[in-house]
Amino acid sequence: MVVRLIVGDDPVLVGEAVTNAVDELVGEGDRGLMLELLTEIDYRNDEGLWESAKVLDAARTPPFLTDRRVVVGRHLSRFSRKDDYGPIVDLLGEPLDTTDLVLVWERGVEPKVDRMPALPKAVKEAAELAGAEVVQTTAPKGRAAGDWLRDQLGSSTVTFDRSAISAVEDLLGEDRSRVVGLIRTIEGALGEGATATADDVATFGGEKGSTVPWALDDAVDKGDVAGALAILPRLIPYSGTPTDRNGAAFRLLAVLHKRYSNMLRLDGAGVRDEKEAASILGMKGSTFPAKKAMQQSRKLGTEKLSRAIDLLAEADLDLRGAKDWPPELVIEVLTARLANLSRR
Repeated sequence: MVVRLIVGDDPVLVGEAVTNAVDELVGEGDRGLMLELLTEIDYRNDEGLWESAKVLDAARTPPFLTDRRVVVGRHLSRFSRKDDYGPIVDLLGEPLDTTDLVLVWERGVEPKVDRMPALPKAVKEAAELAGAEVVQTTAPKGRAAGDWLRDQLGSSTVTFDRSAISAVEDLLGEDRSRVVGLIRTIEGALGEGATATADDVATFGGEKGSTVPWALDDAVDKGDVAGALAILPRLIPYSGTPTDRNGAAFRLLAVLHKRYSNMLRLDGAGVRDEKEAASILGMKGSTFPAKKAMQQSRKLGTEKLSRAIDLLAEADLDLRGAKDWPPELVIEVLTARLANLSRR
């Protein structure tokens, strides 16, 4: 049995640690059979309360059609009182050999809380006695912060040259935990094995921009990655409850999927003008959206359109839990990848 205790208050760093732990523990196994993820949102009782006993029950359930189970318990800082965290201590004292545990001491999600309760000494000691690996996800401060940041860049599938490293340090300042999201965005846009420069960091770092929804389409169609990323914070709430953020992310994903599906329908259809395009797509009124879809369909071509649909499907799975990323990061990576298709 493997026990991983992840502690942290930054959702991006915590999500990255959870994803790495699950990938390692599930390996090549069937994720659908092996993995059970318990969160405050999904596992409440009839009174709407998140109970630690649910983690205990899941962790002591024998595997079915597989040799092992991986149980992930999120938002456990809700159980900061002795009566609440008691079942977690009991579980760590008598674990099930066929269950690997990933326990995540992070802040609860609803209602929003301003401060995460400290990890109780009893939980920490029980985890250590169970042989747990304790993963602290907080970005360090002071002299160690620079080394930590460079380690994060060094572990990327993209190589950051000296100018890029300096640009990342200048861009992030003291908010170093943002580096994980920035790395994933650059990886998604440039691809594995590429070399990132200071210009790439400036492009993918992004700033807040227009609030006009269709401005995102224009930026993506032009291959303007920075412009597209600048618009996202106004389309997806980067604060608020996970329910709000997930809902906004799924709504935007649905809009993007419909748009690229329309382009794919026009691909190879031999349409001569926007009126024919609008007829094929069943659009009423203005033909301008059909014209845009027709133009972008011709620009991208079959191969890139198919790639775009694959990227949208992957993002849908990521929002549903395939990756433990915040929803805004999933959409950022998707947007960078879609815009990058238009640049090539």
